[in-house]
Amino acid sequence: MIAIKKILHVEDEPDIREVARLALEAVGGFAVESCASGEDALAKAPGFKPDIVLLDVMMPGMDGPTTLRRLRALPGFERTPVIFMTAKAMPQEIERFKELGALDVITKPFDPMGLADQVRAIWTRAHD
Repeated sequence: MIAIKKILHVEDEPDIREVARLALEAVGGFAVESCASGEDALAKAPGFKPDIVLLDVMMPGMDGPTTLRRLRALPGFERTPVIFMTAKAMPQEIERFKELGALDVITKPFDPMGLADQVRAIWTRAHD
């Protein structure tokens, strides 16, 4: 199984973006490219070539599901794994996000010390 090295994290809230970046880099040992919007993610993704994308659901402008659709249209991103992050994780919404192509959903607020392990666990389940 391929190990995760690079994570593209898309989150409009600066505080959450910074906590996640620190948690994923310092605790998880990942290289993280932080994006403040869906548009930012679409611009940075081709150059960064992430192994996985952590994608906020509710963002102003382009929301997470729209960003995912647009990301899938980029050459080389048709199968890039995506994990949605949201505060509203009702079972039917989680199912809908998985139908859109997400591996899973991480609920916010997340535990910064456990975020890297959560991402690795979802990745491992998807690659078994």
